[in-house]
Amino acid sequence: MKVRGRGSGRVSMAGMACYKPGERSRLIYAIREYRGRKDEPKGFGWRDFRNLVIRARLPLGGPIVLVWDNVRLHLTAGMREFIDANAEWLTVFQLPTYAPELNPTEGIWSLVKRDIGNLAAADLGQITRTVKRRLKQIQYRPQVVDGCLAGTGMALGMDEPESLCEPKPWPPVDPRATGSDQVAALV
Repeated sequence: MKVRGRGSGRVSMAGMACYKPGERSRLIYAIREYRGRKDEPKGFGWRDFRNLVIRARLPLGGPIVLVWDNVRLHLTAGMREFIDANAEWLTVFQLPTYAPELNPTEGIWSLVKRDIGNLAAADLGQITRTVKRRLKQIQYRPQVVDGCLAGTGMALGMDEPESLCEPKPWPPVDPRATGSDQVAALV
């Protein structure tokens, strides 16, 4: 998005829509502002994704089942090593190659982008503040995070009868955790 002020840049977002049966849904996110300075990262690296998962572990508690898309950074050797080293509490499932309709965080990004679509920002900082404010609003409205899961056609409950015509219940069963201990996070 272009701004009127001097210079340019971009705002990157990474987040996890988190679901646990019997508890409110959560949104855990990180924002990075890029202003074009020398040696400044333009976006998120695999270490940033790793740190987001680690940061999410404390408030979520219990084992985490992470379901995410095939973004190149999710598939790096460093990320694979991190996942393998933490297999006692972290299980990862990849979504199909291009399936944004199965990822609830895509619904969250859509809501955020809708709010900044007509913003006539004076500078990059104003865009960043607007994005943070909208993410914070979504964070305190678990029904919105739930709606993003419902928009995928997937269900959180494991009690519904399975049908060949409907999507399978989600999250997948982790043999290392009971259903009440398991937390599902989608990135």
